[in-house]
Amino acid sequence: MPLTRIGVSGVSCLCAVSGVKMAYQALYRKWRPKTFEDVRGQEAVVRTLKNQIKTGRIGHAYLFCGTRGTGKTSVAKIFARAVNCENPVDGSPCGECASCRAIAAGTDMNVVEIDAASNNGVDNIRDIREQVRYRPTEGKYRVYIIDEVHMLSAAAFNALLKTLEEPPSYVIFILATTEIQKIPLTILSRCQRYDFHRIPTETIFEQLKSLVEKEGLAASDQALRYVARQADGSMRDALSLLDECLSYYIGKDLEYEDVLKVLGAADTAVYSAMLRELLAYRTGGALELLNKVLLSGQELPQFVSGLIWYLRNVLLVMTSADMSVTADIVDMSEDDFKRLKEDAAKAAGSGNGDRKQGVSRIIRYIELFSSLSGKLTGTTQKRVLTEVTLIRCTKPAMDAGSAEKEDAEGTDSPRAAGDTSGLAARVAALEAQTEQLQALIASLADRPAAPVSGTSAKKAPADPDSPLNFGLPDGTADAEYIIQHWDQVREYITAVQPLAGPLLDGSAVDVTVRGKSELVIDAPDSPVMEAPAFLTAPLKRIAKGVKITKELRKENSGEPAIPQPAMKVDTADHESGMV
Repeated sequence: MPLTRIGVSGVSCLCAVSGVKMAYQALYRKWRPKTFEDVRGQEAVVRTLKNQIKTGRIGHAYLFCGTRGTGKTSVAKIFARAVNCENPVDGSPCGECASCRAIAAGTDMNVVEIDAASNNGVDNIRDIREQVRYRPTEGKYRVYIIDEVHMLSAAAFNALLKTLEEPPSYVIFILATTEIQKIPLTILSRCQRYDFHRIPTETIFEQLKSLVEKEGLAASDQALRYVARQADGSMRDALSLLDECLSYYIGKDLEYEDVLKVLGAADTAVYSAMLRELLAYRTGGALELLNKVLLSGQELPQFVSGLIWYLRNVLLVMTSADMSVTADIVDMSEDDFKRLKEDAAKAAGSGNGDRKQGVSRIIRYIELFSSLSGKLTGTTQKRVLTEVTLIRCTKPAMDAGSAEKEDAEGTDSPRAAGDTSGLAARVAALEAQTEQLQALIASLADRPAAPVSGTSAKKAPADPDSPLNFGLPDGTADAEYIIQHWDQVREYITAVQPLAGPLLDGSAVDVTVRGKSELVIDAPDSPVMEAPAFLTAPLKRIAKGVKITKELRKENSGEPAIPQPAMKVDTADHESGMV
């Protein structure tokens, strides 16, 4: 039988001669709620609308707002069928009367669904104003569902005001939007507002599990839980992801590893390993792990997003006192939560025993990767930026971005206002290195000292200026010994009397020996060159009873030196400070 492809309401289908056979229908369309009882995660909204239908307190304008995939359009369609149903059941449409069947099939002219993204002008609103003048041909109400209403132009909103405020008694407006902040206050004040919240992960998981069973397929709970978490509170996103995974693995049970492969995501163990590399400041290990992630086919934006989420869970464990509550918030398997607690304990101990430093370090990681996540969407150098961020995490001392950010953001920026997270990370790194050095020193101190060759080693003198520190005898040398070891003697005298350094360098002072007990000092005739005053005290420590004779010479005069009487170094002279 020949088949031709036609378009019906934007949906591709196959048309045969004997009738129409629909092609495969996506799960989120196939399992769209048909009654209020089928709606998941919006109990407050559902209960209020059902009570209005049962009591007849039906409003003329409703505003459904909330994130994508939470049931706004589905509830609007159910409400449109319920208010026109001939035999409602506890506020829900029966699904069997002519009105319910016509609305479900999209053939009822009294229920009009408008996409405001493509019908956002004044002319479109003018058409609505003309249509509301006519009563419904069948049913009780004419219902207008305007999806993405925030896309209407300012002029269109103004044109809608009067009709929205005082519509005919048989007209109901249902406006749906994901961006409530773009709706004018004049519109908000004329509508009953209902907020559709994100659907809990556990609710999405239970729904996925039920639908898989109804489809006659099989999937592990771990795989379904991961899909539910990735949906981020959106039932439509969860069903779309599940549809993708089931299509890839046709004829086999869907496992957790299969979901990771299809979605290009990383296992929790990979995020744990990356965190441990960062905490240990192992740059090479972190870059090598990133390379493995890329070779496995995972997308960098998704990997970074998953790492941020894992760091968030670590931070919650580190800062929460009630682990039972934290386990519910992080929503992990028992094995993954055990690994998470181990990583949190390791992170808490990474701050040299200071838990606050460990928390600051994790917060800094989250800030760095969050900044990276925003940059990855508009760049072709995703890998380079990710590697730079890893290096900034493992090498905080090399992170020069703080000054640049202060210049770019101004003095009102968080970093300029006193953000010390980078500094804390550097301090933690220095403290870790200090601990390693202290451990090394302690291990060396425990080793036995090496024996001194020759005679037994003498105990180091308590006096830092002792001649023994310079390899000189203590009070036992004679004049000849001093001349023979003059380099050591000069070094010792300079250390004890720093002012003697310039005097002894070069040829300013000549020292000769007369016999074994007399030193002759040839010094220039200058009041600041009182050579014996500098030499007597140090020489007394080396040799006792040595005479010092000072011979003054006239600089550049050619006159003979004037001999001075010999001086004997004794204890009394040294202690009194007299020469």
